[in-house]
Amino acid sequence: MSTHKTLFITGISSGFGKALATEALAAGHRVIGTVRNEAALEAFEALSAERAHGVILDVTDFARIDSVVADMETRYGPVDVLVNNAGYGHEGIFEESSLEDMRRQFDVNVFGAVAVTKAFVPYFRERRRGHIINITSMGGTITMPGIAYYCGSKFALEGISDTLSKELKPFNIFVTAVAPGSFRTDWAGRSMQRTPRSIADYDASFDPVRQAREAKSGHQLGDPQKAAHAMLQLIASDNPPAHLLLGSDALGYVREKLEQSLRDISHWEALTRSTDG
Repeated sequence: MSTHKTLFITGISSGFGKALATEALAAGHRVIGTVRNEAALEAFEALSAERAHGVILDVTDFARIDSVVADMETRYGPVDVLVNNAGYGHEGIFEESSLEDMRRQFDVNVFGAVAVTKAFVPYFRERRRGHIINITSMGGTITMPGIAYYCGSKFALEGISDTLSKELKPFNIFVTAVAPGSFRTDWAGRSMQRTPRSIADYDASFDPVRQAREAKSGHQLGDPQKAAHAMLQLIASDNPPAHLLLGSDALGYVREKLEQSLRDISHWEALTRSTDG
């Protein structure tokens, strides 16, 4: 059986999606990638006439997703791996950020990923094989001031992903939430949507956070190409995990958060147990 697979990756024009698509093609895989315009489609397909296939699709265009996926399956054959990568970061103090900001964040990061996944699951279940990779974030386990909506969206995707991994396991379908730390992508740069500041009370606590994030953009510890290599190893695994952290910063922050959670559970254990009847 060939080790070369067909990957469907959303959002391949930048960041992890671009890095993974490029490295997957270099490794001999076929890649179907979603882009937002004709120029991006042509640039991607120029990477490989035989194995790079672009499709113009906004993951929030929910009415089109099923037909696009059906067309790709017919045109290029069975997809082995779905990578839900399309997403962006919203930065803004909770009190200053509108419900519309939150709705847009969840439409792309949660509903978009869920809609694409729902389109693929029947094919994977029928074939009794498949791998779904959801790009989440260390912000799906830890939180930081000023990204409440973003963290909320990634917490949601982590929870859905973990549940789905249990539902699909009987059909030999794996689901992995891949949670990166800080990487040199456009996440904190042009891809980030920032709500303007308006309440002076938050200046002292948040303005330095925003400034540090802007200054650090492009200089983060994580290398997207190395992240792509890690994901290719994940795809090659016979028994991939339900969760995978990428980056030593993610490892440190998440481990610290979980250890603190265990300490809190122990500290409040008596009160917790007091509610049993």
